Amino acid sequence: QVQLVESGGGLVQAGGSLRLSCAASGSIDNTFSMGWYRQAPGKQRELVARITNIGSMEYADSVKGRFTISRDSAQNMLYLQMNSLKPDDTAVYYCRANKWPRESWGQGTQVTVSS
Repeated sequence: QVQLVESGGGLVQAGGSLRLSCAASGSIDNTFSMGWYRQAPGKQRELVARITNIGSMEYADSVKGRFTISRDSAQNMLYLQMNSLKPDDTAVYYCRANKWPRESWGQGTQVTVSS
């Protein structure tokens, strides 16, 4: 079992920055892929960014050039640096860890960007 706890969300003005953190514990190692997803009210959960077990990274087109995902495997931490935030980035952000067929999600952290 893998436990994930997100932190770092909050209220920020458009153009501002936030850094999300995800602390992983339990049966996890660097063979897991990890990622950030978000869900806005009335919308489906969507991929924001992910990093595979071999370090490959993928970003949603809407966040490319603004968000950076990083991972500290030694500390079992995942980060998302979010710059130039826009009101459209407002959502609950979730951390996910997966290694087929296993998958775990955190409880989410709210990010609200005011215009």
